[in-house]
Amino acid sequence: MIPMPAAVVDTAASIDWSGMQSVVTDYGPAFRVLRDTWDKETLREIAQGHLFVSDALINEAIAKKINGDGPVKKLTIASHDNGRMNIAADTKKVGTVELSGTIDEFVHEGDKSYIVYHVRSKNIRDHGLMSWMFSRISLGMAQRLVGNLDVPEDIPVKIHGNRVRIDGSQVLAESAFGRTTFQGQRLLDMIEVKGAVPKDGGIDFQTELHVPPAVQRALLALAVDAID
Repeated sequence: MIPMPAAVVDTAASIDWSGMQSVVTDYGPAFRVLRDTWDKETLREIAQGHLFVSDALINEAIAKKINGDGPVKKLTIASHDNGRMNIAADTKKVGTVELSGTIDEFVHEGDKSYIVYHVRSKNIRDHGLMSWMFSRISLGMAQRLVGNLDVPEDIPVKIHGNRVRIDGSQVLAESAFGRTTFQGQRLLDMIEVKGAVPKDGGIDFQTELHVPPAVQRALLALAVDAID
């Protein structure tokens, strides 16, 4: 896999996703998924190595994954410059739940996708409730990278001491982004995430955009053809 050259980064800001399908109709399915997942700014940030996702966007995605049947009525995160990501939940049984911690690992590489959250302080001991919360939080955090993800009942969440590990590999593989290919390459394999650091108001994801030479040329041609 070869990192995308700077030329793609420069032209990414000029891509008109609405015109892509008419440019190369053979890749309609891939373009529909890309159009629905990445806007021009997202593609540019991923290629440049840092994708900033605001708390507001993550909380909006989390809210859409909560319905009246679950144990939590409201769930939000708040990121801070000291590297902490705070979590607040309004639960049906125990009232307000609050956690504060750090993201020790956020990894996506091929078929491997997981998050490790280190709890530094909390007012809850219910592992079942924590698993429910973290499954929604992790998928909300990933939405700008890979699009909307359904919440399965059995997403693997392991809690060992104060560390929570959420494995999203299967969820991503079964998503539209994971099942769609472009010139024989999965869209999911085009992006790599090496870490995530909470900042004031959002999370900074360390990313790389990888494509093989044939896909490089195709994306470059599309970028040129789609300039407004």
